[in-house]
Amino acid sequence: MPGASHSRDDELTEPQALVTILDDNEYSGRRDGDRVELDEVRAARHEFRRFWEVDRDEAVEIVNAFLRDARALPQLVRHDSWDWHLHATESDAPLVTRIRVEVAMAFVDVIRSGEYDRLRVCAADDCDAVLVDLTRNRSKRYCDVGNCGNRMNVVAYRARRG
Repeated sequence: MPGASHSRDDELTEPQALVTILDDNEYSGRRDGDRVELDEVRAARHEFRRFWEVDRDEAVEIVNAFLRDARALPQLVRHDSWDWHLHATESDAPLVTRIRVEVAMAFVDVIRSGEYDRLRVCAADDCDAVLVDLTRNRSKRYCDVGNCGNRMNVVAYRARRG
């Protein structure tokens, strides 16, 4: 969330937290706003983590399964303040289905463009958050969740000072 402070704690523990994330990111379509929906989205995060644990060919299998399970049918749509963009499920599909398909569609681009090596796990010793390195020179090493880059720079500085 732009401008929000982040902790290393799970901040997605209540249905309202999910609603806030969806609102902040202008996520359209059906929302139930209940505990069941929250639990489904939380469980899906573990499925998404697999992309950082498998090779490119295995990632294709995951992408295809997500798309197949949702009976995805990509279409160009325009709504609210958004110009033409791609949706691959109906707007009334369950939130977790739409999220899985959107993740799959994003990974289609990552895989097709040969950029799978941009997937990283945070390099901080005490963090296992994942990231996608979108820097031009492919130099991003730390996540944005726990202020890891700054923390590791302080550790390195103190080690050099002795």
